[in-house]
Amino acid sequence: MENVLSMKNGRAPIFIKLFASLIVISIIAEGIGAKIILLGTSGKIVLLPMLFAMVIATLITPHALGQVLPALRNICDEKEIELAEQVVMFSLLFLGVKLGASAGPKVGKVIEAGPALLLQEFGNLGTMLIGLPIAIALGMKRGAVGATVSICREPTLGLIGEKYGINSQEGIGVMGTYITGTVFGTIFFGLLGSLASNTSIHPYALAMASGMGSGSMMTAASQSLAASVPGMQDEILAYAATSNIMTSITGLYMVLFVSLPLANKLYTVYSKIFGIKEDLNKEEVNN
Repeated sequence: MENVLSMKNGRAPIFIKLFASLIVISIIAEGIGAKIILLGTSGKIVLLPMLFAMVIATLITPHALGQVLPALRNICDEKEIELAEQVVMFSLLFLGVKLGASAGPKVGKVIEAGPALLLQEFGNLGTMLIGLPIAIALGMKRGAVGATVSICREPTLGLIGEKYGINSQEGIGVMGTYITGTVFGTIFFGLLGSLASNTSIHPYALAMASGMGSGSMMTAASQSLAASVPGMQDEILAYAATSNIMTSITGLYMVLFVSLPLANKLYTVYSKIFGIKEDLNKEEVNN
Protein backbone atom coordinates (compact mmCIF):
# COMPACT_ATOMS: atom_id res chain seq x y z
CA MET A 1 0.00 0.00 0.00
CA GLU A 2 1.31 3.39 -0.95
CA ASN A 3 2.41 5.39 2.07
CA VAL A 4 -0.14 8.10 2.80
CA LEU A 5 2.55 10.59 3.72
CA SER A 6 4.12 10.31 0.26
CA MET A 7 0.90 10.98 -1.64
CA LYS A 8 0.91 14.21 -3.62
CA ASN A 9 -2.86 14.48 -3.92
CA GLY A 10 -5.65 13.86 -1.47
CA ARG A 11 -3.65 14.34 1.72
CA ALA A 12 -5.66 17.21 3.21
CA PRO A 13 -8.97 15.30 3.60
CA ILE A 14 -7.13 12.42 5.27
CA PHE A 15 -5.41 14.71 7.76
CA ILE A 16 -8.62 16.61 8.48
CA LYS A 17 -10.67 13.46 8.94
CA LEU A 18 -8.10 11.82 11.22
CA PHE A 19 -7.42 14.79 13.48
CA ALA A 20 -11.09 15.77 13.65
CA SER A 21 -11.83 12.24 14.82
CA LEU A 22 -9.03 12.42 17.41
CA ILE A 23 -10.32 15.73 18.76
CA VAL A 24 -13.88 14.44 19.08
CA ILE A 25 -12.69 11.21 20.73
CA SER A 26 -10.53 13.16 23.20
CA ILE A 27 -13.42 15.46 24.14
CA ILE A 28 -15.74 12.49 24.72
CA ALA A 29 -13.14 10.57 26.75
CA GLU A 30 -12.26 13.58 28.92
CA GLY A 31 -15.97 14.23 29.37
CA ILE A 32 -16.40 10.72 30.72
CA GLY A 33 -13.42 11.28 33.02
CA ALA A 34 -11.77 8.80 35.36
CA LYS A 35 -14.07 6.23 36.89
CA ILE A 36 -13.19 4.45 40.13
CA ILE A 37 -14.81 1.17 41.07
CA LEU A 38 -14.36 0.31 44.74
CA LEU A 39 -13.74 -3.30 45.73
CA GLY A 40 -14.16 -3.93 49.42
CA THR A 41 -12.53 -1.54 51.88
CA SER A 42 -9.21 -0.89 50.11
CA GLY A 43 -9.30 -2.33 46.61
CA LYS A 44 -10.18 -0.20 43.64
CA ILE A 45 -10.28 -0.35 39.85
CA VAL A 46 -9.35 2.89 38.10
CA LEU A 47 -10.64 3.41 34.55
CA LEU A 48 -8.82 6.36 32.97
CA PRO A 49 -9.99 8.48 30.00
CA MET A 50 -7.25 6.93 27.85
CA LEU A 51 -9.05 3.58 28.10
CA PHE A 52 -12.34 5.06 26.90
CA ALA A 53 -10.53 6.85 24.05
CA MET A 54 -9.01 3.57 22.85
CA VAL A 55 -12.39 1.82 22.93
CA ILE A 56 -14.07 4.60 20.96
CA ALA A 57 -11.22 4.72 18.43
CA THR A 58 -11.52 0.98 17.92
CA LEU A 59 -15.24 1.26 17.21
CA ILE A 60 -14.78 3.68 14.31
CA THR A 61 -12.26 1.59 12.35
CA PRO A 62 -13.16 -0.84 9.54
CA HIS A 63 -11.98 -3.80 11.63
CA ALA A 64 -14.35 -3.21 14.55
CA LEU A 65 -17.53 -5.12 15.36
CA GLY A 66 -18.19 -6.25 11.79
CA GLN A 67 -21.88 -5.93 11.04
CA VAL A 68 -22.87 -4.76 14.53
CA LEU A 69 -22.13 -1.05 14.00
CA PRO A 70 -21.55 -0.65 10.25
CA ALA A 71 -22.10 3.11 10.34
CA LEU A 72 -19.42 3.70 12.98
CA ARG A 73 -16.86 1.35 11.50
CA ASN A 74 -16.59 3.40 8.29
CA ILE A 75 -15.69 6.73 9.90
CA CYS A 76 -11.97 5.98 9.54
CA ASP A 77 -10.76 3.78 6.69
CA GLU A 78 -7.38 2.26 5.86
CA LYS A 79 -5.84 5.59 4.81
CA GLU A 80 -6.54 7.20 8.17
CA ILE A 81 -5.26 4.11 9.98
CA GLU A 82 -2.02 4.18 7.98
CA LEU A 83 -1.53 7.85 8.78
CA ALA A 84 -2.29 7.18 12.45
CA GLU A 85 0.68 4.81 12.59
CA GLN A 86 2.96 7.71 11.69
CA VAL A 87 1.20 10.09 14.10
CA VAL A 88 1.89 7.71 16.99
CA MET A 89 5.64 7.95 16.43
CA PHE A 90 5.48 11.74 16.11
CA SER A 91 3.43 12.05 19.30
CA LEU A 92 6.02 10.08 21.26
CA LEU A 93 8.53 12.87 20.65
CA PHE A 94 6.43 15.16 22.86
CA LEU A 95 6.34 12.47 25.53
CA GLY A 96 10.14 12.28 25.53
CA VAL A 97 10.37 16.04 26.09
CA LYS A 98 7.82 15.83 28.91
CA LEU A 99 9.75 13.04 30.67
CA GLY A 100 12.97 15.00 30.46
CA ALA A 101 11.33 18.16 31.80
CA SER A 102 9.73 16.22 34.67
CA ALA A 103 12.92 14.42 35.68
CA GLY A 104 15.18 17.47 35.81
CA PRO A 105 13.72 19.20 38.88
CA LYS A 106 13.58 15.89 40.78
CA VAL A 107 17.20 14.84 40.37
CA GLY A 108 17.77 15.43 44.09
CA LYS A 109 15.04 12.99 45.08
CA VAL A 110 16.41 10.42 42.68
CA ILE A 111 19.88 10.70 44.26
CA GLU A 112 18.45 10.52 47.78
CA ALA A 113 16.58 7.33 46.90
CA GLY A 114 19.90 5.56 46.50
CA PRO A 115 21.01 2.68 44.26
CA ALA A 116 17.88 0.62 44.92
CA LEU A 117 15.97 2.53 42.25
CA LEU A 118 18.70 1.75 39.73
CA LEU A 119 19.02 -1.91 40.67
CA GLN A 120 15.29 -2.48 40.34
CA GLU A 121 15.62 -1.98 36.59
CA PHE A 122 17.12 -5.46 36.34
CA GLY A 123 13.71 -6.71 37.40
CA ASN A 124 12.42 -5.69 33.99
CA LEU A 125 14.45 -8.52 32.50
CA GLY A 126 12.01 -10.94 34.12
CA THR A 127 9.32 -9.82 31.68
CA MET A 128 11.45 -10.96 28.78
CA LEU A 129 13.14 -14.00 30.37
CA ILE A 130 9.79 -15.49 31.40
CA GLY A 131 7.52 -14.19 28.67
CA LEU A 132 9.71 -14.70 25.59
CA PRO A 133 9.81 -18.51 25.52
CA ILE A 134 6.08 -18.66 26.28
CA ALA A 135 5.26 -16.22 23.48
CA ILE A 136 7.44 -18.12 20.99
CA ALA A 137 5.86 -21.41 22.04
CA LEU A 138 2.47 -19.86 21.29
CA GLY A 139 3.66 -19.03 17.75
CA MET A 140 4.26 -15.26 17.96
CA LYS A 141 7.60 -15.45 16.10
CA ARG A 142 9.39 -12.06 15.92
CA GLY A 143 6.40 -10.37 17.50
CA ALA A 144 7.44 -12.07 20.74
CA VAL A 145 10.55 -9.86 20.93
CA GLY A 146 8.55 -6.65 20.86
CA ALA A 147 5.81 -7.99 23.10
CA THR A 148 8.07 -9.19 25.93
CA VAL A 149 11.12 -6.91 25.85
CA SER A 150 9.59 -4.87 28.71
CA ILE A 151 6.15 -3.91 30.01
CA CYS A 152 5.97 -1.94 26.73
CA ARG A 153 4.92 1.53 27.73
CA GLU A 154 5.49 4.67 25.67
CA PRO A 155 9.34 4.78 25.77
CA THR A 156 9.60 1.16 24.61
CA LEU A 157 6.89 1.76 22.03
CA GLY A 158 8.94 4.62 20.60
CA LEU A 159 12.18 2.61 20.70
CA ILE A 160 10.76 -0.45 18.92
CA GLY A 161 8.90 1.73 16.44
CA GLU A 162 12.05 3.66 15.59
CA LYS A 163 14.26 0.56 15.32
CA TYR A 164 11.97 -1.86 13.48
CA GLY A 165 8.95 0.20 12.38
CA ILE A 166 5.60 0.24 14.12
CA ASN A 167 4.09 -1.95 11.36
CA SER A 168 6.79 -4.66 11.71
CA GLN A 169 6.26 -7.89 13.64
CA GLU A 170 8.17 -6.40 16.56
CA GLY A 171 6.09 -3.24 16.34
CA ILE A 172 2.83 -5.19 16.31
CA GLY A 173 4.06 -7.17 19.33
CA VAL A 174 4.95 -4.10 21.40
CA MET A 175 1.69 -2.41 20.43
CA GLY A 176 -0.25 -5.49 21.50
CA THR A 177 1.33 -5.47 24.95
CA TYR A 178 0.89 -1.70 25.17
CA ILE A 179 -2.84 -1.94 24.48
CA THR A 180 -3.24 -4.91 26.81
CA GLY A 181 -1.46 -2.98 29.56
CA THR A 182 -3.68 0.03 28.99
CA VAL A 183 -6.86 -2.03 29.22
CA PHE A 184 -5.93 -4.42 32.04
CA GLY A 185 -2.80 -2.88 33.59
CA THR A 186 -4.48 -0.25 35.78
CA ILE A 187 -7.03 -2.81 36.96
CA PHE A 188 -4.35 -5.38 37.79
CA PHE A 189 -1.98 -3.00 39.56
CA GLY A 190 -4.81 -1.26 41.39
CA LEU A 191 -5.80 -4.57 42.92
CA LEU A 192 -2.17 -5.63 43.42
CA GLY A 193 -1.37 -2.46 45.36
CA SER A 194 -4.13 -3.02 47.89
CA LEU A 195 -3.46 -6.76 48.20
CA ALA A 196 0.32 -6.28 48.60
CA SER A 197 -0.26 -4.06 51.63
CA ASN A 198 -1.33 -7.18 53.54
CA THR A 199 2.10 -8.77 53.11
CA SER A 200 5.18 -8.32 55.30
CA ILE A 201 7.00 -6.32 52.58
CA HIS A 202 7.82 -2.77 53.67
CA PRO A 203 5.47 -0.15 52.15
CA TYR A 204 8.43 1.83 50.80
CA ALA A 205 9.59 -1.20 48.80
CA LEU A 206 6.07 -1.70 47.49
CA ALA A 207 5.91 1.99 46.59
CA MET A 208 9.14 1.72 44.61
CA ALA A 209 7.77 -1.35 42.85
CA SER A 210 4.68 0.67 41.87
CA GLY A 211 6.80 2.90 39.64
CA MET A 212 7.12 0.57 36.66
CA GLY A 213 7.26 3.29 34.00
CA SER A 214 3.55 3.75 33.43
CA GLY A 215 1.80 6.79 34.85
CA SER A 216 -1.62 5.14 34.93
CA MET A 217 -0.38 1.86 36.43
CA MET A 218 1.79 3.68 38.97
CA THR A 219 -1.11 5.89 40.02
CA ALA A 220 -3.47 2.95 40.44
CA ALA A 221 -0.96 0.88 42.44
CA SER A 222 0.40 3.66 44.65
CA GLN A 223 -2.99 5.16 45.48
CA SER A 224 -4.38 1.76 46.41
CA LEU A 225 -1.29 1.12 48.54
CA ALA A 226 -1.47 4.58 50.13
CA ALA A 227 -5.13 4.07 50.97
CA SER A 228 -4.21 0.80 52.70
CA VAL A 229 -1.38 2.44 54.72
CA PRO A 230 -2.71 5.96 55.41
CA GLY A 231 0.06 6.78 57.90
CA MET A 232 2.65 6.67 55.11
CA GLN A 233 0.57 8.12 52.31
CA ASP A 234 2.86 11.04 51.39
CA GLU A 235 6.03 8.93 51.53
CA ILE A 236 4.47 6.14 49.45
CA LEU A 237 3.35 8.53 46.71
CA ALA A 238 6.78 10.26 46.70
CA TYR A 239 8.71 6.99 46.36
CA ALA A 240 6.34 5.73 43.69
CA ALA A 241 6.63 8.92 41.63
CA THR A 242 10.43 8.97 41.91
CA SER A 243 10.66 5.31 40.98
CA ASN A 244 8.39 5.90 37.99
CA ILE A 245 10.61 8.70 36.71
CA MET A 246 13.72 6.57 37.11
CA THR A 247 12.08 3.66 35.33
CA SER A 248 10.99 5.88 32.46
CA ILE A 249 14.54 7.16 32.01
CA THR A 250 16.85 4.31 32.96
CA GLY A 251 14.39 1.68 31.76
CA LEU A 252 14.74 2.94 28.21
CA TYR A 253 18.52 2.40 28.31
CA MET A 254 18.04 -0.97 29.98
CA VAL A 255 15.82 -2.06 27.09
CA LEU A 256 18.12 -0.57 24.45
CA PHE A 257 21.45 -1.95 25.70
CA VAL A 258 20.50 -5.06 27.69
CA SER A 259 16.98 -6.39 27.27
CA LEU A 260 16.53 -6.01 23.51
CA PRO A 261 19.94 -7.46 22.48
CA LEU A 262 19.43 -10.32 24.93
CA ALA A 263 15.91 -10.92 23.61
CA ASN A 264 17.24 -11.15 20.06
CA LYS A 265 19.93 -13.63 21.11
CA LEU A 266 17.45 -15.75 23.05
CA TYR A 267 15.01 -15.61 20.15
CA THR A 268 17.60 -17.33 17.97
CA VAL A 269 17.95 -20.09 20.58
CA TYR A 270 14.24 -20.53 21.27
CA SER A 271 13.30 -20.45 17.58
CA LYS A 272 15.49 -23.51 17.04
CA ILE A 273 14.05 -25.26 20.11
CA PHE A 274 10.45 -24.65 19.05
CA GLY A 275 11.13 -25.16 15.34
CA ILE A 276 10.29 -21.60 14.22
CA LYS A 277 11.24 -21.18 10.56
CA GLU A 278 11.10 -17.82 8.84
CA ASP A 279 13.28 -15.65 6.61
CA LEU A 280 15.09 -13.27 8.93
CA ASN A 281 17.51 -10.46 8.31
CA LYS A 282 20.49 -11.68 10.32
CA GLU A 283 21.77 -8.18 10.95
CA GLU A 284 18.33 -7.04 12.15
CA VAL A 285 18.05 -9.87 14.66
CA ASN A 286 21.50 -9.32 16.11
CA ASN A 287 21.12 -5.55 16.52
